[in-house]
Amino acid sequence: MTARKTPQTMKPATAAKKLGVYLQATPAEFQQGAVSRDELNALQTDPPEWLRELRRTGPHPRPVVAAKLGVSISGLARAGISEALTTDEIEAIKSENPDWLEHERATQADVRRQAAELRNKTDPRPDPLT
Repeated sequence: MTARKTPQTMKPATAAKKLGVYLQATPAEFQQGAVSRDELNALQTDPPEWLRELRRTGPHPRPVVAAKLGVSISGLARAGISEALTTDEIEAIKSENPDWLEHERATQADVRRQAAELRNKTDPRPDPLT
């Protein structure tokens, strides 16, 4: 006799994070129930209108806001931005181009440059197979 498999589920917060949306902006039925792996896959492959609208206009979670601004999440925190922002609010920040945004973008570019340099460095140890 084989045991019946139960579908793997996740909390709504985990599903929202995987979908790249702000949980509090999702419909109540999404927030209140567990999301199965199959439901998540269906949402990713054929998103309903509410999900497409959230992705288009927001409010967006901090990781998405940071990516759209070209800064780190820490950079957002240093700038005092701790809440979700809409696409319009993000575009307003970009058009204003405040000093903190320029500074954080430069910091982010430097971090990426350093990471690339580390990846491109060759290992100074000799190859043990030769």
